[in-house]
Amino acid sequence: MKTALDTRHVLDVLETQHPDADTELDFTTPFELLTATILSAQSTDQGVNQVTPALFARYPDAASLARADVAALEQLIHATGFFRQKARALIGMASALVADHGGQVPADMEALTMLPGVGRKTANVVLGHALGVPGLPVDRHVLRVSNRIGIAEGEDPILVETQLCDAMPKERWTRTSDTLILHGRRICKPKPQCAECAITAQCDYYQTLVQHEARTTAPPAARRQAAPKPAASSRTARTRTTAARGATASARKPAATTPVRRPRKATTAAPRKKR
Repeated sequence: MKTALDTRHVLDVLETQHPDADTELDFTTPFELLTATILSAQSTDQGVNQVTPALFARYPDAASLARADVAALEQLIHATGFFRQKARALIGMASALVADHGGQVPADMEALTMLPGVGRKTANVVLGHALGVPGLPVDRHVLRVSNRIGIAEGEDPILVETQLCDAMPKERWTRTSDTLILHGRRICKPKPQCAECAITAQCDYYQTLVQHEARTTAPPAARRQAAPKPAASSRTARTRTTAARGATASARKPAATTPVRRPRKATTAAPRKKR
């Protein structure tokens, strides 16, 4: 994993490439952002932004949302997916705000994560963008991009959040998350568009990819020279050993000699008597 200094340099370059990095959810109050972030689960920010104008017009604050009719709310948010679970979470969240926080969104991680439907990522989004409290939300884009570049290691969002927060100044936490998310959406997608990336020289994934392509595109002769000779298998080694022993034994035996046949003695037949 890269050092804190290297991580800051990487983010400096990425922030230059994505100067407009910010949350893409539309909101005007902390309550609206909290509501929109809950709706964004398993949905796109653009899809949520199409739903929230009518939703906020009907339920502008926690008190009105807490009194919402479930069926009417489900119809309003249907397009975001998982609308039944989200409707229950929104009404539960609003009811808890009214009961425990006077209808206001608390600027505290622990208090936010106690609300129905609110996890650490959602709380960080609201803290950083609507309440002025530094937070570093880690979603699937941040996980993918940070691991590929080498500025974080691991698939646990809390672990990656800790690693990035340790490397970056507190005042840059929210911008760091926004930048990595935008880079993941635009360039470092599941199938990355490395040709458009500004940090290929610092990216562990790209450098590994370049080395692999260099090996696979090298001429056959160069690949044969570079490739180490494979070790002989045990069966091959035994076969070679047996053959060598047989050759040695054959060399030690005296050469076979062909027996010399002695010529038979010539015999003269006795002359026949005349009758």
